[in-house]
Amino acid sequence: MNSTTALPTQSDEQVELLIGGMTCASCANRIERKLNKLDGVTATVNYATEKARVTYHGGVSPDELIATVEQTGYTAHLPAPKSTSPDSVTEESSAPDPTASLRQRLFVSLVLSAPVIAMAMVPALQFTNWQWMSLTLAAPVVVWGAWPFHKAAWTNLRHGTATMDTLVSIGTLAALGWSLYALLWGTAGIAGLTHPFELTISRTDGAGNIYLEAAAGVTTFILAGRYFEARSKRRAGAALRALLELGAKEVSVLRNGVEERISVDQLAVGDEFVVRPGEKIATDGVVTEGSSAIDASMLTGESVPVEVGSGDQVVGATVNVGGRLVVRADRIGTDTQLAQMAKLVEDAQTGKAQAQRLADRISGIFVPIVITLSVATLGFWIGTGGPIAAAFTAAVAVLIIACPCALGLATPTALMVGTGRGAQLGILIKGPEVLESTRRVDTVVLDKTGTITTGKMTLLDVVTADGEDRDQVLRLAGALEDYSEHPIAQAIATGARDRVGVLPVVEDFTNIEGLGVHGVIEGHAVIVGRTRLLDDWAQHLPADLDTSLRAAESEGKTAVAVGWDGKARAVLVVADAVKATSRQAITQLRALGLTPIMLTGDNAAAAATIADQVGIDQVIAEVLPADKVETVKRLQAEGKVVAMVGDGVNDAAALAQADLGLAMGTGTDVAIEASDLTLVRGDLRAAADAIRLSRATLRTIKVNLFWAFAYNVAAIPLAAAGLLNPMLAGAAMAFSSVFVVSNSLRLRRFRSTATG
Repeated sequence: MNSTTALPTQSDEQVELLIGGMTCASCANRIERKLNKLDGVTATVNYATEKARVTYHGGVSPDELIATVEQTGYTAHLPAPKSTSPDSVTEESSAPDPTASLRQRLFVSLVLSAPVIAMAMVPALQFTNWQWMSLTLAAPVVVWGAWPFHKAAWTNLRHGTATMDTLVSIGTLAALGWSLYALLWGTAGIAGLTHPFELTISRTDGAGNIYLEAAAGVTTFILAGRYFEARSKRRAGAALRALLELGAKEVSVLRNGVEERISVDQLAVGDEFVVRPGEKIATDGVVTEGSSAIDASMLTGESVPVEVGSGDQVVGATVNVGGRLVVRADRIGTDTQLAQMAKLVEDAQTGKAQAQRLADRISGIFVPIVITLSVATLGFWIGTGGPIAAAFTAAVAVLIIACPCALGLATPTALMVGTGRGAQLGILIKGPEVLESTRRVDTVVLDKTGTITTGKMTLLDVVTADGEDRDQVLRLAGALEDYSEHPIAQAIATGARDRVGVLPVVEDFTNIEGLGVHGVIEGHAVIVGRTRLLDDWAQHLPADLDTSLRAAESEGKTAVAVGWDGKARAVLVVADAVKATSRQAITQLRALGLTPIMLTGDNAAAAATIADQVGIDQVIAEVLPADKVETVKRLQAEGKVVAMVGDGVNDAAALAQADLGLAMGTGTDVAIEASDLTLVRGDLRAAADAIRLSRATLRTIKVNLFWAFAYNVAAIPLAAAGLLNPMLAGAAMAFSSVFVVSNSLRLRRFRSTATG
């Protein structure tokens, strides 16, 4: 990506292109460079999402941009108009799996390659004419299985470039071609031929050498890597689908005073619609009738429901947990806050820095050098009067020995073992590009609700007046609140039931919207609610209870008063409780060299209290979803490499924007899909484990790549000198592959630091 990006001016236009045909990060770089050569164009191409965001002005048109991409050897087209209707979301999510053909190609290649490799590596399996069976099995793998590599190599050749696809294609075809020559015109086709392991260096004309196991094995290994990569890339758009699916599917609209059930995409600005308790609000609007409590935690992160009444603004996809509401729609479709949040997620994903694979970076230099060395070897031996067969043997040997067998294993084996171990520990890693971020991360931004805290209201304390029995307060208050659907009421009822057991029966239950509830229990007229409600019944809080209530509210907690028979008896304190393991998790994150920052939509008092409990010094409170993204961007602009841990819809865009996004698995699908790592356990200590495991996996990949390339670099001079015995090459290749696999298997010994 460009290190600097021009800011759009009023005359600038921006377009997004969907790019097809990219096989590695270097493809994205090539397209980006080509587009940026156009006058007035600033382009960013993201390999992971297969999209290009282009800002342009002057005489450039979208058609010209598409033509430029196609001239580079790839496809491009404008995205279809988006729809927020549930039907369009369903159609998109049920589209055919684009990885199906790659999966089929991998499966067939694996089945055919396994016996070829076994026969070549185990002399006991080399029956009479085994080499012809190897040819029969290997040829379809090299021709059909490796077809995506051959096609990409041809495209690269036409445009004068080379990638790992070029090396894989040339290497596998050279191995197959020379094996055909040795079988048909050399001595390799003689019945009874065996390939013993002779670890000697000697010059040969190659007439008895076949390399079918190398050709088939390399193809299968690299297909496996491409398949796992494609499977993780397919999830890039799932965050947007999950976000749009949060919205209501149908709505009860009022037409001439009569309710009519319609699809939400038929709703128009100005329509009035009914929202009953438990239903989602269909779109952004203004309450025109009724009062209720709205659970907006999915969008705002605020754990306490918001009381709304006539004239108050409400947001689509939030949940009505109280009374009946009538709402007038004032924003629909792409103008709603939900759709704008989807745009934030998409923008953050598309703008995320590309993950440059180590193998792809090195291949830009390695591939041309290998091809040059092969041609130079051929020319040298012919020029010095050597036999033509020996010259071709040496030249082909250079290509074959450079063909990345261990390199094909280096990333996928470490990734499979690392991700498999992660899954056992409740950590899901989405792909190899994720790992590169973990090494550089120095700042971790933590959402409060559902990440550091439980994300649900909990009864924390019962403060009684002098002479009052705590259990009696809980029995009566819990019984009364059990009849209410309000989340605070349910927290009190659950807490009471846990502490005193069965709750008594309530008579004459009455719910007073926005204030509280009252009823008769065992002959007592009980009131639970705001102090205003108790004041209306002449039940004023004594000084000690009033002090406790104000202290709780100053810490961002919710305090509810309890009274009966003409007297205020107690204050119940309810809040979003801190998870038991959060403080230990913060300590572990600090030990990894990370600076924790708490970011939340909650009020400053509640945020400061929670931060103090878990040991976080830096707190940013009362932020909107868009502000969370801007906060992450600001930290990145200051030179920090940011990891973000969150669980709600309001965190999704920030998770996508961060250099490393970690989603709590107990959170929403949107947050999980927008993240790089998912912590299934819902335990914040898993965040530290995830970063440790990712760093360990990345180290393993780097070691694997080093030895894979070191093997090639060491063996190429022998091949060029015509001294490469094919069995020595096979043994060395097998050893390098075994080393890579065994080194990757060490990740299975990774242990979690979490206890209990």
